[in-house]
Amino acid sequence: MSATDDMQIAQTILEQLGGRRFMAMTGAQHFTAVDSGLTFRLPGTSNERHINYVKIILEPSDTYTMTFATIRHLDLKLVAESDGVYFDQLQDTFTAETGLDTHL
Repeated sequence: MSATDDMQIAQTILEQLGGRRFMAMTGAQHFTAVDSGLTFRLPGTSNERHINYVKIILEPSDTYTMTFATIRHLDLKLVAESDGVYFDQLQDTFTAETGLDTHL
């Protein structure tokens, strides 16, 4: 995929999460478009599992794989991973794993 395609996929994922409302509610920042997906950081103390890194990848099956992790001192510790997530389940899966609401 081209960089333009990756940017479009990342933008679509962010919109499906709730866009600016999502960013305001969760404190998410440092959004980065990656191959067929999006990564971002969360304030680690804002959720009970101390998740501070989220990666969402669009799979060929048109579902998403969501990875939740903690990064400390360049050490990544996987906390949870959800496969086969449909676009309308992104917000619920995010809330279930982090405890953070994506909207009011």
